[in-house]
Amino acid sequence: MTLPKQFGLLRRSGVAGALVATGLAGTLAAQTGNPALGFDRRNLDTSVRPQDDFFRYVNGGWLKTTRIPADRSSFGSFVELRDRSEESLRAIIEEAAAARNAQPGSETQKVGDLYRSFMDSARIEAAGITPLRPELARIAALNGRAALPELFAHFHRTGVQTPFSFSVGQDPRQATRYIVSAGQSGLGLPDRDYYLKQDAKLVAARAAYQTYVETLLRLTGDRNPAAGARAVLALETALAEKQWDRARSRDREASYNLRTIAQLDSMTPGFSWTRFLRAAGAERTPGVVVRQPDYITAMNQILAATPLPVLRQYLAVKLVDNYATSLSSPFVKAEFAYRGKALQGLEANRPRWKRGVSLVERALGEAAGRLYVQRSFRPESRARMQELVANLRSAFQTSIDSLEWMSPETKVQAQAKLAKFNVKIGYPDEWRDYSALEIRPGDLAGNLRRTAMFGHNRMIRRLGQPIERGEWGMTPQTVNAYYSPTMNEIVFPAAILQPPFFNPAADDAVNYGGIGAVIGHEISHGFDDQGRRSDGEGNLRDWWTEADNAAFKERADALVAQYGAFSPAQGLNINGRLTLGENIGDLSGLAVAYRAYRKSLNGKEAPVIDGFTGDQRFFMGWAQIWRTLQREDALRQQVMTDPHSPGEYRTNGVLRNIPEFYAAFNVKPGDKMYLPPEQRVKIW
Repeated sequence: MTLPKQFGLLRRSGVAGALVATGLAGTLAAQTGNPALGFDRRNLDTSVRPQDDFFRYVNGGWLKTTRIPADRSSFGSFVELRDRSEESLRAIIEEAAAARNAQPGSETQKVGDLYRSFMDSARIEAAGITPLRPELARIAALNGRAALPELFAHFHRTGVQTPFSFSVGQDPRQATRYIVSAGQSGLGLPDRDYYLKQDAKLVAARAAYQTYVETLLRLTGDRNPAAGARAVLALETALAEKQWDRARSRDREASYNLRTIAQLDSMTPGFSWTRFLRAAGAERTPGVVVRQPDYITAMNQILAATPLPVLRQYLAVKLVDNYATSLSSPFVKAEFAYRGKALQGLEANRPRWKRGVSLVERALGEAAGRLYVQRSFRPESRARMQELVANLRSAFQTSIDSLEWMSPETKVQAQAKLAKFNVKIGYPDEWRDYSALEIRPGDLAGNLRRTAMFGHNRMIRRLGQPIERGEWGMTPQTVNAYYSPTMNEIVFPAAILQPPFFNPAADDAVNYGGIGAVIGHEISHGFDDQGRRSDGEGNLRDWWTEADNAAFKERADALVAQYGAFSPAQGLNINGRLTLGENIGDLSGLAVAYRAYRKSLNGKEAPVIDGFTGDQRFFMGWAQIWRTLQREDALRQQVMTDPHSPGEYRTNGVLRNIPEFYAAFNVKPGDKMYLPPEQRVKIW
């Protein structure tokens, strides 16, 4: 189900979504010898000067001794918490699966039967492609392009990719109503550049994708899978050529193009949006927000020029790819060879139980989350977080008032927006109702299809209804956080409220450098290059004076240039424009968290603990949450597709701009972390 656009601490899928863990939280105090210190001395590398590479000074010992598990593309602090969350969920889910007498229709029955249907590998192997035969027959029956609107609507209902995206969410310019949005989609490779650039790594990825498509077609019984794979790749390349790049697509002004249904129909002669929306159940929409209008026009032309047999092959590939990880072993192996090995460099697939837990999370996340909260979340953590959020909000108020580059008029508007921030911590006050979702024993493909339809129907029912203010975009067991511009709210799931982010046994310094900076990061998203374009009601509108817009842009452009100079892999630099919002979130979030930390001391100096001052521990708290190891292929995919910079640059790239870091570690000209004062960026 699609939710209002969010700006999270980590991307929720792809590279960032592949993180997992080793249970640092349970052993941290014993390892450090002093729980108040808040970090493990064995993770340090004291052969590295903090003035030259703070990321490796804090994390170098860990980097030298840690290995990425064979089934992972990445490993780091987020992984350590996700492993714990996953183990907790496994116990909950397997208990449900063992409860043979669960009340029919109960969440326990649904969780248990869904998990068992995935774990029943013998039944799945015997079935092969059979569960998809009715859907493949639907595709084979496509006898003209005039039938595409209804077929695409069916696929959107059942969670299968088509050449365009479709969702219902808050209208960015009128946040009190729901509206349909449509935009570019339809690619099987991670990004348009994977189709268009001639870098050797991307050429290899294209070849791996073509092999994958050929395998899927062969497994469906296609008579000429090799030719079909070439044709599908050519079709997707044509779509990719017309797509916007990711930096342009994240521009909220450029991607807001309101059209009536009649106007949209006129953009695509031969493809009826009127019929598509009716078949999708969304005919009540007050309009359609078209994210990339020129792509929609070009897509229509490409589809009109594509032979029907190729369209059928393309749609068959999208269908089978959607279910591949839940089919028999030939499909699973083919999908892993492409997405796991070729794109991320994995050595082994995840154990079946882990994939089963992930499936239940996707389908019944809040049902599992309710039990997770009961067992794993302490109420006092919610109360402490509320206190920290209040402190960070107060510090941000002070930061706005102290800005030398912002006019009084714009400061008033910024303060009004900040005052209207909503905060959600831990878990929803009202849990999602899954009563309309039917889960049947032994019917995995059917369960997945019904789950997708349940989410689609739930989304469609919003049209014409009041905004669901209590809705969450993440489950409580998610190790992440986010800001929603249309809701104007910040959200912190229960699972992130653990060490190294939040450690009740530690001195406040590392907590302000960890979870405090996370809070600051999410608040800052409301005022980054895109979040600042919405007001306190969640409406996309310009509340800035012309001079303040120019002053903000000057500072943002300087940050773009800084990050654009970083090269995480040979021949590949960070896209400073794509990552700008997250980099502003990191920079401003840490600066505001430091202000809040100093304010919390009430004019006193923090104690020195094991030789480290409070300010030093604060910055070390920030660095330790970003310790990460990544495989090269996964790192390349992140840099090309993810709006978040790699962990090393989220540490060093930020700290080079913060004067208090220079004072805490005596950073001088000539040190590698040193930037001349006139080159340092301060925004909030």
